[in-house]
Amino acid sequence: MFAFIIRRLFQSLIVMVSVGFISFMLFQYVGDPVHSMLGVEALPEQIAQLRADLRLDKPFVVQYWHFLGNAVQGDFGISLRQGAKVSRLIGERFPATIELSLAAAMLALIVGVPMGVYAALRRGTFATQTMMTMSLLGVSLPTFLIGILLILVFSVWLGWLPSFGRGETVQIGWWSTGFLTWDGLKHLILPAITLTIFQLTLIMRLVRAEMLEVLRTDYIKFARARGLSNRAIHFGHALKNTLVPVMTITGLQLGALIAFAIITETVFQWPGMGLLFIQAVTFADIPVMAAYLCLTALIFVVINLAVDLLYFVVDPRLSFSTGSGH
Repeated sequence: MFAFIIRRLFQSLIVMVSVGFISFMLFQYVGDPVHSMLGVEALPEQIAQLRADLRLDKPFVVQYWHFLGNAVQGDFGISLRQGAKVSRLIGERFPATIELSLAAAMLALIVGVPMGVYAALRRGTFATQTMMTMSLLGVSLPTFLIGILLILVFSVWLGWLPSFGRGETVQIGWWSTGFLTWDGLKHLILPAITLTIFQLTLIMRLVRAEMLEVLRTDYIKFARARGLSNRAIHFGHALKNTLVPVMTITGLQLGALIAFAIITETVFQWPGMGLLFIQAVTFADIPVMAAYLCLTALIFVVINLAVDLLYFVVDPRLSFSTGSGH
């Protein structure tokens, strides 16, 4: 298992270096940061001085090495649009995106897994057919349309929930949270539901398909022949083996929730990293774009590594085979 972790860490390092290279190329081919910072009326001496201060007059390899060194320390320079350190801007928006993504992921798991199990064990019933039909709608409808419809119904027509912003937050050190205030929770409901619809339906359909596949296997038939109860078979054997592929998809989807919450944050004006990235793209704010790409890649790498390690907890046979060198 130790060798497996070392191998995955090495692969993760390659991924991060590659993403760092792509992010660095933004500085080379997406506009000129010097002209963006000084404007068109800058004197040649000012341009040359700023280019030297930013080390843009150095060779390509030296610039890339300098960029990687700063990126490892979390330093991506100054935002061209806001004139503030990118690390501070990301730090201010990071809690909002993480809380929204975690709320959506937990909602998808808490609702999606039981629905998938029910749909597998009670296939053919009216309730199951209804859930499968609704899941098709959840997969098919675009996120922005779901968000707009939720705003129309619950904010405009009924007036129950706020339609934008994060609401009242509490500062705990550098972390700001809306979980501890009623106003913050009310503002979280609609964006979390919007973000979780696709993930929930995906998890439900995946659990149902995997559960049906496992229930057809020989060891389940043998368990029935031994006289085990349906509860023991369904939840002690079938569900446990169903969770391995579900964990893979859930891990990837959690990374996707964090990385691609852009549309939801834009619809609800949720002050997270996605909204910051959209604003950066609009104004060609390259340092913010580069920082977002690197942070997103890091989140994916960490989540995938955590999911791989969870395999050993769910299925001990993986630990045995790894330890045997297979």
